[in-house]
Amino acid sequence: MSGQSVSETRDARLAVVVLAAGQGTRMKSAHAKVLHHLGGKPLIRHVLDACAPLGAQHTVVVVGHQAEAVEGACGGYGAGFALQRQQRGTGHAVGVASDAKLRGFTGDVVIVYGDVPLLETATLERLVRRHREQGALLSLLTTMVEDPFGYGRIVRNDAGWLEAIVEERDATAEQKPIREVNPGIYCVQSGFLAEALAGLTPNNAQGELYLTDIVATAVGRGGPLVTEAVDPHEVAGINSRAELARLEAVLRQKVVALHMAAGVTFLDPATAYVDPSVTIGADTVIGPGVHLHGRTTIGRDCTLEGDAYVTDCELADGVRLRPMVVLAEAKIGSGAIIGPFAQLRPGAVLHEDVHIGNFVEVKKSEIGAGTKANHLAYLGDATIGRASNIGAGTITCNYDGFAKHRTVIGDRVQIGSDSQLVAPVTIGDDAYVATGTTVRHDVEPGALAFNPKPDQRRAGWVEGFRKRKAPAKNL
Repeated sequence: MSGQSVSETRDARLAVVVLAAGQGTRMKSAHAKVLHHLGGKPLIRHVLDACAPLGAQHTVVVVGHQAEAVEGACGGYGAGFALQRQQRGTGHAVGVASDAKLRGFTGDVVIVYGDVPLLETATLERLVRRHREQGALLSLLTTMVEDPFGYGRIVRNDAGWLEAIVEERDATAEQKPIREVNPGIYCVQSGFLAEALAGLTPNNAQGELYLTDIVATAVGRGGPLVTEAVDPHEVAGINSRAELARLEAVLRQKVVALHMAAGVTFLDPATAYVDPSVTIGADTVIGPGVHLHGRTTIGRDCTLEGDAYVTDCELADGVRLRPMVVLAEAKIGSGAIIGPFAQLRPGAVLHEDVHIGNFVEVKKSEIGAGTKANHLAYLGDATIGRASNIGAGTITCNYDGFAKHRTVIGDRVQIGSDSQLVAPVTIGDDAYVATGTTVRHDVEPGALAFNPKPDQRRAGWVEGFRKRKAPAKNL
């Protein structure tokens, strides 16, 4: 690529390089920094999500520490990987990516860090657009921070033009107070990038190859250079657990604000935890302490009263979640009421107007419209029809110690309280199961199933019992 001019490479082709090789020692973790989660997914996936709409011909992730795990976290983006075996600085990392995946590439190269999770696609698009409009060799984002410690300072000349970027360890006493800093996000013409990388030298306190040194090279070439200002939150990197928590709060506020702007009510926005991937319909009301994660979708006019944990679920319109419910990988029809203190485990499918009440657990079961299980029941591996009623204390005995078996309950069935349905078993439409019955065999439609348990009495038994026990109680 060496020796190519801007005009020779400005062909609207784009490559993206994501720097994700570092360990992140300040995280004090056995896991690579970019694998830590924010908003329900690894940091690296936030960055790849921001870059994906750019339509780059090549996306290269530079890996190093826990390379295999980082590569695994990048699945689904069509990214290639370049291994940086030794951590010799950001300039070296980009050089590794160029040598491994971008030989012969002509166009522009966007360079981002894998630990900047709030970066937005629109910002990158704006950077690339201005870079191309100005015919720039190099363009970069800058931001203003209250405390610039740890950042490369943006050094400008008297005319306000970018002159250099000076890293923290190399900054002079006059440069350290500069509040305009470099978050490390660039768009660079590929031919110039190759030349500049080849000229990097480790003339700094760390003995590393700094990518920021290519700015001075661009200045020496006479530019042109472009800087684009951006909000500091958007380009904040994560180096510690405290910074991770701080950006989690920023992301939460942003996500909740977007939902409120779209017509969703949050009774206590500060206690809502909503992943960016969650969708919520208008006029839904979210109470305090609600956690919505993964691919969860919530329809219109739903009410989540509070303290709900919902992961990868689908709620139709008008669903009501009462307090203290836990739902995972469940599908809930319109008008259903769940809780309080109920659990829907993976594979639960509830049709419209189903009621699942307090201390009821449903797992891998389909429940027909209008059916109710309002108290203290376990429904596992079951198919239940429409308009049936499951009494308190009912359980489907689905596991024989080796395998799971299904229970089938028809329409308009009445299951009495404290009944045990020993699978595999089928209970036909309109059947009744008497209170306290253990059902081991199929029940035909319209039949009554019961276990004879005649009442027995011992007259005067209580008086004798109390006399026998009283001396022991007084010891």
